[in-house]
Amino acid sequence: MHIPQSNLDLTYLTAACLCAAVSAVYDIKSRRIPNFITGPAILTGLALHTIGDGWHGLFTSSAAALICGVIFLLFYLAGGMGAGDVKLMTAVGCLAGLPHVSYLLVLSALVGGAMGIALALTRGKLMETLSNVGDLVTHHRQEGLTPHPDLNVKNTNTLRLPYGVAIAAGCALTCYLQGIRG
Repeated sequence: MHIPQSNLDLTYLTAACLCAAVSAVYDIKSRRIPNFITGPAILTGLALHTIGDGWHGLFTSSAAALICGVIFLLFYLAGGMGAGDVKLMTAVGCLAGLPHVSYLLVLSALVGGAMGIALALTRGKLMETLSNVGDLVTHHRQEGLTPHPDLNVKNTNTLRLPYGVAIAAGCALTCYLQGIRG
């Protein structure tokens, strides 16, 4: 029995959105994204793609996970996000598959940026936040990926947002934009 690729893509994207949505709820409630969601999601993504497209599916799903994971790992190493966010983006990329990676990454980043601006505005810290962005750029240009001593995710005095929500929204937008083509 042959399953049309458009149906497979919709299945992959739906699984990615489900994983991201559940993770976003956990992130809002506990500020953590648990391994018991991301680990099985990665294995499910690999299995789904292997079943749907054989060894090629396994390879492309692995490549999607690696691309998403490495890009978000850079932000983690720089002190800009938690490890759960990295694992979630790895899982979502693995589930969605390689054709959707660029959409996932760009849309999640755009939503995350919009959420950051909204948070800074609502807390009355937009100018301070923009100044901090300049400080971060200068710091990382001079120090590489070393986290800034004050402006990092571990500092509870800085504005922090549940990035799992941005990933879930980026995933939903990807599903909408990419799913309508099938």
